[in-house]
Amino acid sequence: MAEKRVTFGGTALPILLLAPQLAITAIFFFWPAIQAVRQSLYRSDAFGFGERFVGGANFSQLFASSRYWESVQVTFLFAAAVCAITLCVALAFAAAVDRLIRSRTTYSTLLIWPYAVAPAVAGILWWFLFNPSIGILAYGLRGLGVNWNHFTDGGQALLLTIVAASWAQVSYNFIFFLAGLQSIPRSLIEAAAIDGASPAKRFFTITLPLLSPTIFFLSVVNMVYAFFDTFGIIDTTTEGGPGRQTTTLVYQAYTDGFLGQNFGSSAAQSVILTMVVILLTVIQFRFVERRVHY
Repeated sequence: MAEKRVTFGGTALPILLLAPQLAITAIFFFWPAIQAVRQSLYRSDAFGFGERFVGGANFSQLFASSRYWESVQVTFLFAAAVCAITLCVALAFAAAVDRLIRSRTTYSTLLIWPYAVAPAVAGILWWFLFNPSIGILAYGLRGLGVNWNHFTDGGQALLLTIVAASWAQVSYNFIFFLAGLQSIPRSLIEAAAIDGASPAKRFFTITLPLLSPTIFFLSVVNMVYAFFDTFGIIDTTTEGGPGRQTTTLVYQAYTDGFLGQNFGSSAAQSVILTMVVILLTVIQFRFVERRVHY
């Protein structure tokens, strides 16, 4: 049976069909990006009525700031922890659900639901759970001898943001892992079982290598998520504190730009953050993808 293909008699109709999406991309992505690069080369006055060209002074000032490098360290630690926890927990959930014969749909639905929760709402939920005064989890930790107070303890505050950000992203990873597990031919698993391979050996020698494309894709997505999309969680749980222990690069850009009214520095931070994420993505595709088996 021949494959049916859609053909166009000219270029006018394809361009017309693509025009809305191209317009949205240009207005909401390319134009703000160009404006951010332009703004990073200028410095506004104290009242925001004028600006002057300063070239790379905003970038030089950032690289000389110890506060900025503290945010860099917090960001990389936060991103690495969120990526690792999210991948491991989602893979464990997907493997458990994949082994179920009954109630698989019910468990899958329950595990997908958290993805519908907005980041700011997720942050508020975890803030209430770990609130030293009214939080049920903080109360349970005190019963175990842990004096939980993320308002004064920077390490606990960072842990809270990591847990909240990981919880919000587990569902997304779970969907892809479950689809990847269900696409693995059962004949391979059954053949290994007949040969005497233990469940753990079957998982690490057959299942995990076949999931490498999914793991690689999700590692890139999780990294971008941890760098950019966790602002709402940090803002609602810790507001970057205490003592800047949870101030990531994206929250630092917000603090300097919207609170400090230093738009030039904020734009420079946005440009640097984007370049860092692009560089990390290129490194992942250049070196990590070599170990991926399609």
